[in-house]
Amino acid sequence: MTSKQQLIRILQAAYSGERAAAYAYRGHWKSVRDASERESIKRIEEEEWAHRTAVGVMLRDLDTKPLAMREIKMLAIGRIIGVLCFLTGWFLPMYFAGRLESGNVVEYESAAALAAGLGFHQYQAELLGMAAREKEHETYFFSVIANHRLLPFMRAIFKWGGAASVKAHRGL
Repeated sequence: MTSKQQLIRILQAAYSGERAAAYAYRGHWKSVRDASERESIKRIEEEEWAHRTAVGVMLRDLDTKPLAMREIKMLAIGRIIGVLCFLTGWFLPMYFAGRLESGNVVEYESAAALAAGLGFHQYQAELLGMAAREKEHETYFFSVIANHRLLPFMRAIFKWGGAASVKAHRGL
């Protein structure tokens, strides 16, 4: 697979993934009681939609389209997760949102490296900006669960929420 094909695959995955994330966050912010958490998650949803729009422009510029079946799958996943936020309590949606955002950081950084290697410097800067925003999202979610009694258990199972997250949260 060429570097351009790899970039396109990542962007197609990101485009659909942002859709799932945005719908999941819509359910998430509607499910939380704390007003400041509600507003923070609502803002994160809006930023996910903005990322989707930006990635969509990149796909069009690269003369390609999102994958139709992935779009359908991610729509369903996002809606289901949004509903589950009302059923699973406060901690699990916060934990998995942070873990998801951690993966998004890596995805956008990988896309930025590929874009740079292909000479698409305008994409590189934008993708690095999106990676930084996703890191902010990850840091936010970690900050609200950092002292939760279930965090050590979840960290052991799902391998997120450790020292790297703490360092990002504390600005170290």
